[in-house]
Amino acid sequence: MRSIFKLGLAVLAALQTCTLPMPAAAQTATTVETRAPVTILISIDGFRPDYLEKGVTPVLSRLAAEGAFAAMRPSFPSKTYPNHWTLVTGLRPDRHGIVANKMEDPKRPDETFNMATDDPFWWNAAEPIWLDAEHAGIRTGTQFWPGSNVAIGGHKEKPKDWETIGGERPSDWQQFNQSITGEQRVNGILDWLRRPAAIRPLFLTLYFDVVDTAGHKFGPGDARTLEAVAQVDKWMGQLVDGLGELRQPANLVIVSDHGMAPTQSSRVIALNQIVPLDDLELFESGTYASLTPMPGKVAAVEKALLGKHAHYECWRKSEIPARFHYGTNLRIPPIVCLAETGWLINAKPSEKRFAGGEHGYDNFAPDMAALFIGHGPAFRPAKLAPFDNVDVYPLLRDLLKLPAKPDIDGTDAPFRDALR
Repeated sequence: MRSIFKLGLAVLAALQTCTLPMPAAAQTATTVETRAPVTILISIDGFRPDYLEKGVTPVLSRLAAEGAFAAMRPSFPSKTYPNHWTLVTGLRPDRHGIVANKMEDPKRPDETFNMATDDPFWWNAAEPIWLDAEHAGIRTGTQFWPGSNVAIGGHKEKPKDWETIGGERPSDWQQFNQSITGEQRVNGILDWLRRPAAIRPLFLTLYFDVVDTAGHKFGPGDARTLEAVAQVDKWMGQLVDGLGELRQPANLVIVSDHGMAPTQSSRVIALNQIVPLDDLELFESGTYASLTPMPGKVAAVEKALLGKHAHYECWRKSEIPARFHYGTNLRIPPIVCLAETGWLINAKPSEKRFAGGEHGYDNFAPDMAALFIGHGPAFRPAKLAPFDNVDVYPLLRDLLKLPAKPDIDGTDAPFRDALR
């Protein structure tokens, strides 16, 4: 009995000291995955390029220095939804149909589009890049982007129904909710990239709104706006660090939709002091005004408003200067008035004093300039001349290795010296 016990101890000791070959599955699990680069389109709403000069953006400033950087021209009007849709379609607002943050359509006279509208009727004139990518077998995921929650090509039986019939969306998308923090949005992107390769997005979008919110409330030069700029920079640092931990190469295309100009109550043009408000239907007001004269009042309204005046200018939609590429779409009202940068066109004088910030001005105005940074394995360091934001779309197609798309408004020419 004692000899059997000693034999057992000897066998156990031998097993503990011998080296067994690792199973194939275990060998695979310890192998570091080699990942192909993903493309991440990142919008920082309302981010002026000169915010990089304020000393609060170590991450973004480094990415700009290491990659391609430019002050980019937004499309007119320099508003959020028209420009976000331009960035992902390569078409100007006059062509893609999202001509304003608020608009009407003669085909739907009882409806008004606003920034919560997800009825495909308003969006179907253009196909965003995530659908072309999906059709090419490239999985996409959108952590917020105006229009990414819309089933493009579909329709609703009733405009306010939640259900859309038909249409296509990204494989993964999130419904915008402003209460979701920037850190949570970054973590959402990183969580998607932790997935198995078969269901991992290769094209992703990310959207931050806090800089725009602060810019409106306090103005672009206020310390509280720069605090928001610094906060976004920290979130970008979390994204870059997270990509590094995953060993995930990424081409980052970092943009803004427009800049921001300071405004105040002493710079307001009051329409009721120029023309009776009963003579017109004022649809939009602020940095620009869009309006329709009432029946029988066309001549009177045009006489009062058309032409260049102190701090603003008005045109019939068919006579808006060609450089704006704006005025042919049916959703644009008959008369458009554009304020001088820093001024506002409102129905009446301001009752309270205020100071803040606005956008929507001439898209060539320096205060409306938008941010562009391209960083990653596809980019070399380059300071680019200003270009139109319609050019971002063909750049994205190049990064995704999609074929050139005909009949768009942009070109990848501005980036040819900046691409490896």
